[in-house]
Amino acid sequence: MISNQLVNELNKQMNFEFLSSHVYMAMGAYCLHENLDGFANFFIVQAEEERFHAMKFFKFLNDIGQKAEISGMDAIPNGFTSVLDCYEKAYAHEKEVTKRIYHLSDIALTEREHATIHFLKWFIDEQVEEESLFDSIIHKLKRIDDDSNAFFMMDTEFASRKFVAPSLNE
Repeated sequence: MISNQLVNELNKQMNFEFLSSHVYMAMGAYCLHENLDGFANFFIVQAEEERFHAMKFFKFLNDIGQKAEISGMDAIPNGFTSVLDCYEKAYAHEKEVTKRIYHLSDIALTEREHATIHFLKWFIDEQVEEESLFDSIIHKLKRIDDDSNAFFMMDTEFASRKFVAPSLNE
């Protein structure tokens, strides 16, 4: 049987995923304000993905007979200075998500809570992809530096990014 501690931590992570969605919306808002529609789209799509992650926790908690508890959230940062600043802060945020997922995994492993261990494996794999994505974009942004053509090409490329949600059961 799943412990109260693990249920509480799963709820915290669900709420952190909702917060992550808002963080990315704030980055999207910054980019839109700067007339960088493609970069804005990147972050808006990322926000949709984070909400999907939150809903996976929501569904899992209910599937195991526990109550998903929605809580308030901390203030969302809005003080961005550049597109690179957004991506660097997003990368740091994803590292925090990874740390939290590992913490959940450690608890589940200690408790030998196999359903939760299996559930969290998807998130562990996802975090490898997320961190790699942001690291790669940061390197590209630093490499192009003041090359406005390359910057415009990235903005254009990101305008076509879409999120197609897989089943919550996957």
